[in-house]
Amino acid sequence: MSEQIRVLVVEDQQLLRATFRMLIENEPDMVVVGEAADGREAVTAAQVLIPDVVLIDVQMPGMDGLDATEAICSAADGPRVVVLTMFDRDEYIFRALRAGASGFLLKNSPPADVTRAVREAHAGNATLAPEVVRKVITPYVRPANETRARLKGITERERETLTLVARGLSNEEIAAELFVTHATVRTYVSRLLTKLQARSRAQLVVAAYESGLVRA
Repeated sequence: MSEQIRVLVVEDQQLLRATFRMLIENEPDMVVVGEAADGREAVTAAQVLIPDVVLIDVQMPGMDGLDATEAICSAADGPRVVVLTMFDRDEYIFRALRAGASGFLLKNSPPADVTRAVREAHAGNATLAPEVVRKVITPYVRPANETRARLKGITERERETLTLVARGLSNEEIAAELFVTHATVRTYVSRLLTKLQARSRAQLVVAAYESGLVRA
């Protein structure tokens, strides 16, 4: 069996933490390396335990999940973050993605969706459906001069790739659209992440809207 995905579970309610632990550890390719009950514990645990993915709640005492997500994602070579919440609030979703989260799920999501989100986050392949972009990104995003300046450093092919990422296309779909190989698209996306100082594809989508490259 290949190396397991190391998961840190962050939830202030002990029963829910135990539920998520059981859900994760029932998957043969995953293991829970630790738990945390609030945002501050999560930031410390992420530094000490070095998980691959952090599964984190939004509503917690002290430092909440969104502030913790921002702190965790700001670390060099930090883990991917999947945010969980009871509330389908657009501002939560946007803040989570803006902070660098690779996924956002409601706590009543099917168990298969949770484990799939962990795998996608770990693989760096999380994408945003176009309807999520229209509903969430567009109302909250504001033009950013710094983002526009960074966009000047990308090539025309990278610009085309960024546009398609913002439309919610997967690497396979982008490869078909641009008539290039899947490996080539992965290279373009990797360069975009570096040049735009983004932690995830979700942040690339935000950057595409902030720069004015893509509009609603």
